[in-house]
Amino acid sequence: MEKTKLTAKDFSSGLPVKWCPGCGDFAILNMIQKTLAGMGLPLEKYAVISGIGCSSRFPYYVSTYGFHSIHGRALPVATGVKLSNPDLAVWVITGDGDGLSIGGNHMLHTIRRNIGLKVVLFNNRIYGLTKGQASPTTQPGSKTKTTPLGSIDYPFNPARFAVGLDCTFVARGIDTDIAGTSVILERASKHNGTAFVEVLQKCLPFTDKEFDPLKDPAVKEDLLLRVEHGKPLVFGKNRDKGIALRNFRPEIITFKPGAVPAEVAVYDETNAELAYLISGFTQPEFPTPIGVFKVTQKPSYEELYYQQVAGIGDTKAHELETLLTGPDAWEIK
Repeated sequence: MEKTKLTAKDFSSGLPVKWCPGCGDFAILNMIQKTLAGMGLPLEKYAVISGIGCSSRFPYYVSTYGFHSIHGRALPVATGVKLSNPDLAVWVITGDGDGLSIGGNHMLHTIRRNIGLKVVLFNNRIYGLTKGQASPTTQPGSKTKTTPLGSIDYPFNPARFAVGLDCTFVARGIDTDIAGTSVILERASKHNGTAFVEVLQKCLPFTDKEFDPLKDPAVKEDLLLRVEHGKPLVFGKNRDKGIALRNFRPEIITFKPGAVPAEVAVYDETNAELAYLISGFTQPEFPTPIGVFKVTQKPSYEELYYQQVAGIGDTKAHELETLLTGPDAWEIK
């Protein structure tokens, strides 16, 4: 089938974008619009579904089919859309609160089913739209409207959460890393099954400085581990640090730039155990990993669903009226 030639501009609805000036959401919007254009489908073959939150205004800003659903319920709505029309490219836009708190159960079962949704979770570690309450990813010690003395909760690591649930595509990007995050989104767009992409992004009013070190040119290369399939786990401004695995325990080793020791691990995105280990890296002990952590293949839920339907044959025995009047029904008096 010939690809439809569209540009990112074709995916702009033209409506005023109501995010705070400087919000990381703008960059993510631009990257996704470019990704959609690159998929080569006509506009009517896309659907963008969201829940509630700043990120969830997203469907208004793209000229595709869309649904701004209720808090935490984007995934069941998106599941219905995908099952009703499996030819649609269905993208789900959610946040760390919407997707992992009230919507956490739906996230769990979406990943378990491996339904073909592209789930982009904006992680700013706060409830931004409702004015600064702690979210499931808020870091310990953070003072928020609901944790004025500092959070004592243990936070979720969204990417590791998805890897642990055996999601078939898991990645993490940063809002300002346009090149790296664009590649991630492009790969997610081509994945068959659930694709889970966490994007670290700032919320100006409440977590403005949250990810600044990861974006500071002076130090970011010492704090970021760029994960690439088939390449050694090397980082540092001078590319002189690496991750070695000793008895499956990670250690940071240093070496002369350009002379990567054989003991530095080579990343394999098809290795679920390695993905779980690396996605769990947190500062200050280890650098923050970004990139594609895990890619595996298995049939998607919608494929299995339609295969099953095709094998039914005569559907009369499965019609609602037949079931209600059959031997397994009873009347309560």
